Amino acid sequence: MMIFIKKTLTRHALYLAVICGLRRSCNKRLKEFYDKKLEEGKPYRVAVIVCVNKLLHWIYAVLRSKQSFLDLA
Repeated sequence: MMIFIKKTLTRHALYLAVICGLRRSCNKRLKEFYDKKLEEGKPYRVAVIVCVNKLLHWIYAVLRSKQSFLDLA
């Protein structure tokens, strides 16, 4: 049961991070990726979930390479 709760909290935290990032346009690369998905005809929620997956891949890449994240866009 604890694993389910941890997965839910992690998923919710990533979702909120993407929503805040898109509203404030803090991350230009994420905003451009989101806009591209909307232009492809994806619904709002699907585009947000795709951005959550993209953010998760970026986090994994940073942890794997042991370097800091640089948003150069």
